[in-house]
Amino acid sequence: MVKWKLRRVHRRRSFRRTAWIAGGCVVAVLLWNNGIHNIGSINAQGEADCLQPPARQTPSLPEVPEVDRSTLPDPTAITGPTTAYTQSGEIPPVSDTTEHEANLPVTVASADGSRQTVKKTDRILAMNQNGGIAAAVVGLGLGCKLVGRDIATDFTQLVPGAEQLPLITQGGHEINAEAVLALSPDVILTDSTIGPYDAQMQLRNAGIPVIFISSSYEEGVRSAGPQIREVANALGVPELGDKLAERTVREINGTQEAVEKLAPEDPADRPRTVFLYLRGSIYYWFGVGSGADSLIQSVSARDVAAEVGFKGMSPTNSEALIKAAPDIIIVMTLGLASVGGVDKALELPGIKQTPAGENRRIIDMSDYEVMSFGPRSAEVIAALGTSIYAPELAHHPDDPPESIDKRLKEINEELDEDN
Repeated sequence: MVKWKLRRVHRRRSFRRTAWIAGGCVVAVLLWNNGIHNIGSINAQGEADCLQPPARQTPSLPEVPEVDRSTLPDPTAITGPTTAYTQSGEIPPVSDTTEHEANLPVTVASADGSRQTVKKTDRILAMNQNGGIAAAVVGLGLGCKLVGRDIATDFTQLVPGAEQLPLITQGGHEINAEAVLALSPDVILTDSTIGPYDAQMQLRNAGIPVIFISSSYEEGVRSAGPQIREVANALGVPELGDKLAERTVREINGTQEAVEKLAPEDPADRPRTVFLYLRGSIYYWFGVGSGADSLIQSVSARDVAAEVGFKGMSPTNSEALIKAAPDIIIVMTLGLASVGGVDKALELPGIKQTPAGENRRIIDMSDYEVMSFGPRSAEVIAALGTSIYAPELAHHPDDPPESIDKRLKEINEELDEDN
C-alpha cells in the first residue's frame, strides 16, 4: 500500500513547458469524447438557490465491505465486466462561513511564474482537465461562488440540488475566452492541463487574476493535499486549506487500508492491472506519471505499466498489451460506450488475447470521477477497490448518475445513427 504523507505544497516558480505539451495531449484525449456542446447554454447557478451539505472537518471514510479476504474469490479469476460507482457525489465543506474567514486581498505566486492579486472571490471560475480544482473549491465551502465549469466538473453531483453551470470550453477542450469574460469572474484558477495558453493570457490581460495551480496529474492521488492547499491560498483561506487537505489525506489513507484488506495478502497474487483510454480503434495506455499509476497502486493492485517501464500516456499496440498480460483493464465509462460497449472493446486489437479479455474483466468508471484527484479520491478508491476484489458487494445504484447517464444516451444515439 502506498501511504500519502500530509505535506505542504511548495509552489513552483518556474513553469515547465513540457507540462503544457503533456497536459494538452491528455486534455485532447480525455475531453474529445465527453460531449462539449453549446457554450453558456445552461443558466449559471443562482447563489441564493445553492445549498451546500453541512460542514464537516473530521474524516469520514466511504463504505468498504468488511469481509475476510480468505472468503473472497481469486481476483485474477473473476469473470465479467463491472461498473464502479461511488456511493456519494457530494463534498461536505470544511466550513459554513468560508467567505467571512477569507483574508483578502491576497497576492500569491502562480505556477507560471507570475504573481497575482485576488481582491474578491464572489465569482470563481475553476478549470482543469480532471475537475480537481473545482472539487477543492467546493470542499473549502465556496462551491456556490462557482460561475462556470470545465467538462470534468459535475456540479450537480458535487452540490446536490444545484443547477448545472455553463461550460466554458469549445471544440472539445479549448477555453472560449469570450464565454469566460461574459461570466465576469473575480478570479480564475487553472493549470497546464487545459488551454490554450493564449486564451488564459487573454483573460489575464483583461484584468482578471489568473492563477495556475501546480499541475497535478503526474502525482495523481498524491497530489490531493498539495493541490487543495494551493487553491486555498489563492482564495485567501489557507487555514481552511490545511483542514480540508488533512481531512482528505486521512480519508484517502484510511480507505486504502480498508481496500488492502480485501486484496490477496501476497502482492504477487494481486491482479495485474492496466488503465486504458478507449477512443474508436485506438486506445491509449496510461502509464507511469499519468496519475493512473497512483490510482492502481492505491487499490493495492499490480501496476503493469510500472513493472514493464511504460511511461506517460500514449497509444499502444496489440503486441505490447498482449505481452503485458493484464488481469484487469480499467477504462472510462464514456470511452467504453464510444466504442460500442464491452463486446466491441474486446474486438480491439490485442484486448481479447489478454487474461482480462478472456475473462471479459473490464472495469469502467465515470470519466467525471475516476481521474479527479482531490476531496473525492477516497470515494473513488473505495468504489474501484470493491469492484476489483468484491464486485458482488459493490454499490450498484438503480440508475447511473444523471450527468453520465445523459451523455451515455447521447453516445448510444450517435452510434445508432452511424449504424
